[in-house]
Amino acid sequence: MKKTVVLYPAILTSHFVPMMELADVLLEEGYAVAVAVIDITMEQNAELAAAVARAASSKPPVAFHTLPRIRDPPTFTHGVEVLLWYFELVRRYNESLHGFISSMPAGSVHSLIVDVGSVDAFDVAKDLGIPVFTFYPTSASTVAIFLQLPSIRAPGQPSFKDLGDAHLNFHGVQPMPASHLTPEMLEDPQSEIYKVMMSKFRKNLDADGILVNTFGSLESRAVGALRDPRLLPGSKCTIPPVHCVGPLVVGSSGETKEKHECMAWLDRQPERSVVFLCFGSLGEAKHSEEQLKEIAVGLESSGHRFLWVLRAPALSDKERLFDPHTNPDLDTLLPDGFLERTNGRGLVVKLWAPQVDVLRHKATGVFVTHCGWNSVLEGVTAGVPMLCWPLYAEQKMNKVVMVEEAGIGVEVVGWQQGLVSSEELEAKVRLMMESQEGERLRARVTAHKEAAAMAWKDGGSSRAAFGKFLSDAAACQGTRNTRV
Repeated sequence: MKKTVVLYPAILTSHFVPMMELADVLLEEGYAVAVAVIDITMEQNAELAAAVARAASSKPPVAFHTLPRIRDPPTFTHGVEVLLWYFELVRRYNESLHGFISSMPAGSVHSLIVDVGSVDAFDVAKDLGIPVFTFYPTSASTVAIFLQLPSIRAPGQPSFKDLGDAHLNFHGVQPMPASHLTPEMLEDPQSEIYKVMMSKFRKNLDADGILVNTFGSLESRAVGALRDPRLLPGSKCTIPPVHCVGPLVVGSSGETKEKHECMAWLDRQPERSVVFLCFGSLGEAKHSEEQLKEIAVGLESSGHRFLWVLRAPALSDKERLFDPHTNPDLDTLLPDGFLERTNGRGLVVKLWAPQVDVLRHKATGVFVTHCGWNSVLEGVTAGVPMLCWPLYAEQKMNKVVMVEEAGIGVEVVGWQQGLVSSEELEAKVRLMMESQEGERLRARVTAHKEAAAMAWKDGGSSRAAFGKFLSDAAACQGTRNTRV
């Protein structure tokens, strides 16, 4: 009988997708895979519901199980406190998750892998006596920072928000402004969200191991730090084994029956001539109409070809989470005559484009990105240098890794004042497309592309790390009275 790895993804597409890539690797290694899905994805998050449906249809060997709906779910909240809502939702689903895993044949479960936002599910694994691992769909640098945060600020010291742009020194990570931390960490230390986040960071240390979607040579300092006891000086806690098993990147969607219009357009463009702009499933919605017009003017003035995926600004946090795909009216959002003047040289696509295919196309020369980690890895594995424009979550931290450590991107600094001017965008596009610095960036990202490919070959760092995870889980299981 095959051993089954149970995956417990988050309800965000950016977390769900790389976990499904992990499922493919588990299948290749001869394991059965079961995915436990929280029911709210089907009711309220249209984008994730579509992602779940695609995964279920494209991965027949994977068993998808929708957990029974809970009674009286927590009321959705806004802003930074949306995470409080999510943590409470996950906690209330523990009973359903417990029931699902308990129904599996005795001795069949190899391990439970939970998304970093779902660590309350550790309690289920502990009760059932099965190994549990945290999956971080983020950089190793982010993991190192999150694990150090509970101990880096002593009670009574200034809050991270009060520190502003003063630099924080983390072991294994480039110094970065306190303002680059995630929004929850910039709240009052006495606030509920701050305290809960610190508690979740500490709970990560209770895992049997941590899986990270990165590869060793891309973030060698952070990877080394995560294996160094000095990461948590003076702490009685130890860091669980960290397994860097990336890059887990979605494969080409070129097998689809219909070819997206932008791919045919790219086929007609010269090699490395196109600037590709895409800000993720939530990113563009955070741009104001004023910002969209500045982008348009900057692109037009640069004189370079461009492919721009455009979404309309969202009206609320709930829209951004659950329904970010409001159909934009381009004539309203863009400067008068912009589409006519750039016709042929540029293409604006509403809502979505096959990002992986676009990045791997020979015509793509630069990627303007929000620095979401999935997009970063897709840029790296395609060998495309990046113009870094962080917007939310841990993206400012990723920007530091990209610009100051890996050397694969250049930052647009206007985001720090809330508006990237057309002049800055034009200048940075020209720098990357026309200068020797742009060529140096391309050479560095190409080297990382080659290293990423080697990481998953026999003897590669990620292949070895994945094997160590499997053996660690088996060893853990052998020491426990497993109930399933």
